[in-house]
Amino acid sequence: MTHPWMHYFIFLAQTFTIVIAILVLVAGLVAVLSKNKNAPGTLSVQKLNDKLEETAAELESIVLDKKARKALKKAKKLAAKKNTETKKNIFVLNFEGDLQASQVKSLREEITAVLQIAKPEDEVVIKLESPGGMVSGYGLAASQLVRFKEQHIPLTVCIDKVAASGGYLMAAVADEIIAAPFAVIGSIGVIAQMPNFHRFLKKHNIDFEQITAGKYKRTLTLFGENTEEGREKMKEDLEEIHTAFKNYVSTYRPAVNIEEVATGDYWLAVDAQKLKLVDRLMTSDDYLMLASKHANIFEIQFMAKKSLLQKLQGSAAQMFKAF
Repeated sequence: MTHPWMHYFIFLAQTFTIVIAILVLVAGLVAVLSKNKNAPGTLSVQKLNDKLEETAAELESIVLDKKARKALKKAKKLAAKKNTETKKNIFVLNFEGDLQASQVKSLREEITAVLQIAKPEDEVVIKLESPGGMVSGYGLAASQLVRFKEQHIPLTVCIDKVAASGGYLMAAVADEIIAAPFAVIGSIGVIAQMPNFHRFLKKHNIDFEQITAGKYKRTLTLFGENTEEGREKMKEDLEEIHTAFKNYVSTYRPAVNIEEVATGDYWLAVDAQKLKLVDRLMTSDDYLMLASKHANIFEIQFMAKKSLLQKLQGSAAQMFKAF
């Protein structure tokens, strides 16, 4: 005998299956229709000075009485009249790195936009957070930051939490690195790792065939039997990348004793400063708040518009979470 609740669960499963099938069908159609079309993006610009002033004004309205607010307003007005100095511009970009350094797509658009109006007397601040990742992705991200150096525009990198491995590769380009005291800094090293299923396949009498042209086309493999020669070649390749990493850091931070710090180890910023990996200890919030007194600060963000396919995929992901 079937319990009544079983009918409900069967109906729910059938409904869920139909909905997923429809979503997959629509997503497939959209993928075909949107093939080879680049999704446009928009550039968002926010003046952080205005945001800070609004916050201050809101607090003043609560904390100060009418007489004190009037006196403060008068003092600010008088100070503004006396200050005839032309303010420089500070452009703030945000970079939150993942394994592939996928945000480099937005970063390059933001940098291209800033370079069209920034002058040598201005400044660019990168709020950087990244534990590192793929060599190619972070190499490109660091190269994007070099574009500011080539145009003689001062570059400051602020690290509040972590800039390690590829993240520090990017940070090293800066004229000045500022970090919160407990931010994680360093990890100047290279790693490669993979599982190997050769013994499992052999145990179950499964053959694996791999055909290559070129002695070192594939040194280590997931499914074949790895050799000492292959391991040595992989180690040589990693050493070459590590050497390039060290040379890159040394080029932009010559005061660093690279052999001392390029061990793959990492430090809190308070200790990294002693090793000259960091220049100043301060949060990005404090740095920008102080800078707002003598500069116009603009936060720049490039936002790629999501395609219909991406929106459908996002909806499908939310649906799975719900179940």
